Amino acid sequence: MNAVALALLLALAAPPQRGASATGIGAPRGPPLSGAALDARTQEIGELLRCPVCQGLSVADSPSTMARNMKAQVREKLAAGYEQEQILSDFESSYGEFVRLQPTMRGVNWLVWFGPLAVLLGGGGIVAWALKRSRRDAGPGDATQTDPAARAHSDPPSRGALPDDPRLAAAVRRVRQLAYGWPDGVPPRAS
Repeated sequence: MNAVALALLLALAAPPQRGASATGIGAPRGPPLSGAALDARTQEIGELLRCPVCQGLSVADSPSTMARNMKAQVREKLAAGYEQEQILSDFESSYGEFVRLQPTMRGVNWLVWFGPLAVLLGGGGIVAWALKRSRRDAGPGDATQTDPAARAHSDPPSRGALPDDPRLAAAVRRVRQLAYGWPDGVPPRAS
């Protein structure tokens, strides 16, 4: 019994083997790249991966050590013949779906792609409904068109109008005197 427990403990404590089986991405499906083609594909795939340290930058643009290491891993995998989707899947399994700068359209990610459009269309629909309703409610029998008292409250005040509250009226006159230079806050007569 102790021998089985010891063997199980050693198997769990042993570091995983490096290679295709350890990464879970399978055997390379593409041709191995080298030279300028390798550099260009490394840059392209690096632009699709988010740097876990900077989070706002791609691996290709980030100056962090982590991003440089990730870019080196991309380069190694491309040189070994792995394809773009295999490499992205490998990083996604290690860092989570957040590592992709352009998430795939599956599951909840449909909200990321189409949620803003749905909110915009919904908001436009609400605004259109509110405008249509306000026009219908303010039809030909509107009180401001028939009632002179209601019409008087909707007209803008004259230049020299003051509030009914004496303290507020004194404050308005003081502001007019300071702002416009009107003596005692009374506007000059128009000539």
